[in-house]
Amino acid sequence: MEVYKKHESVVALLNRINVDTDQIIAKQFLKRVERTGFGVHLFHDWRYNEDGSEKSDFELNEPAYAGASILVTGDNFGCGSSREHAPWAIKDYGFNTIISTSFADIFFSNCFKNGILPIKVNEEELAALMQEIEGNKGVKFTIDLKQQEISTPGGIKIQFETDAFRKTSLLEGLDDISWTLQHSDKIKAFEEKQKQELPWLWK
Repeated sequence: MEVYKKHESVVALLNRINVDTDQIIAKQFLKRVERTGFGVHLFHDWRYNEDGSEKSDFELNEPAYAGASILVTGDNFGCGSSREHAPWAIKDYGFNTIISTSFADIFFSNCFKNGILPIKVNEEELAALMQEIEGNKGVKFTIDLKQQEISTPGGIKIQFETDAFRKTSLLEGLDDISWTLQHSDKIKAFEEKQKQELPWLWK
């Protein structure tokens, strides 16, 4: 998993509420087991016409949002089924930060496990961020995970909360498996002890 660094990026605005995981990545694209290759299908039904061309009226197709790694969106993002493919698609598209007032619980947890920082702000803060984006499309925000702060060119500074363990995991680029492998010497010692005490388990 990539290390999450303090960064400045173009911000994309998806001003919609209750965006569910089926809209994030539709069911027909869930056949792959790799975590890559899903970005092209992110928001497929909103993003493309039937002939495969991009819809000019879909927010993320606006040229000003090209290269954005921060997504600002409405309440209850990631609701619906618990498919982990949703954060895979978001990450593969290029987003590593999502700002909203609330997230579905399982989606919220899956984001951290896939190197994405979901940030919760209050309604007033979200409205201010959206207003700045709408008034200056292509604006860049800075996300400082160590200081837990969002800052904007317009002078907005927002402190956000995040779980200490999840914060460390992102800053060090460690997923669940990587955390476990840090203790590989203890795991190996335990296995050796088990082989001595319960040899029949290892036959």
